[in-house]
Amino acid sequence: MSDLARKFLHLALVAGLLSLAPLATAAPAIVEVCKACHAEDGSGVGKRIVPVIAGMPAVHIEEALYAYKDGARQCLEEPVMCETAALLTDDNVADLAEYYAAIDRPSLDEDIDAALAALGEPVHKRLCARCHLPPDDPNVSEVLGPPLHGQRADYLSYALESYLSGTRENILDEMKEKISLLDDGDVEALAHYYGSY
Repeated sequence: MSDLARKFLHLALVAGLLSLAPLATAAPAIVEVCKACHAEDGSGVGKRIVPVIAGMPAVHIEEALYAYKDGARQCLEEPVMCETAALLTDDNVADLAEYYAAIDRPSLDEDIDAALAALGEPVHKRLCARCHLPPDDPNVSEVLGPPLHGQRADYLSYALESYLSGTRENILDEMKEKISLLDDGDVEALAHYYGSY
């Protein structure tokens, strides 16, 4: 099947499932589309460019979906994310956010370098701690950034490298400033620190 045919098939499936959402429980119909990359439990399917979204506060999931939908966040490596988000209604976004937020963040059992994780902790405290709290912190929904603790290390490396290279835009000026303060080795150290949670 050609890429073009696969894209049309995907979009037809998304449109069909979204139209079914009001007929039944909305979240399961929408999740059918999302689980190909994010898995039904929000743990992701092991792709470097796909984050764990289980247990993320609904407000942060909504912000991310609207950033994709509105074009504030580009989908350079995985265009299907922007194509899917563009078709979501406000109710779809809210349903997805509530669904994935209600799932406990899984333990990933990643191969984490303890020495790198130890180097990442002070970087987190210096640059990231004000906006990125652990997912079980009672104030996690109140801060600007999503929880990074318990996120896959390879995804975090990809995301931070994308911010640094300019292939992913910083939605907030404060984030842009903090990323500019990262030193050599900080990306890998942060990825291992958050992955060790």
